[in-house]
Amino acid sequence: MSHWLHPEAEAELGDAAVYYATHASRAIAEAFLAEYERVRDLIVENPRRGSHLHGELRVYHFDRFPYSLIYAEDGKRGPQIYAIAHQRRAPGYWSDRA
Repeated sequence: MSHWLHPEAEAELGDAAVYYATHASRAIAEAFLAEYERVRDLIVENPRRGSHLHGELRVYHFDRFPYSLIYAEDGKRGPQIYAIAHQRRAPGYWSDRA
């Protein structure tokens, strides 16, 4: 099964990786991207893995970084990822995407 990544979520992923590379290290940025891939693979494998957020949206929190993946299940196309949201910044800012 595949997945879909909203263009703004893709930008959030890139922005966070650049932030970590600039303010921490390249290794930390790579660890962040690896954590995203781990979480993405988990929800592709089992889209019901994340907690219900509201409506059809679900959330799955990263382990090592203060980010959450916001997505909806789609049985035909795989998880639809709407945001890679920092857990402490402007909650719900992404809600108009879903």
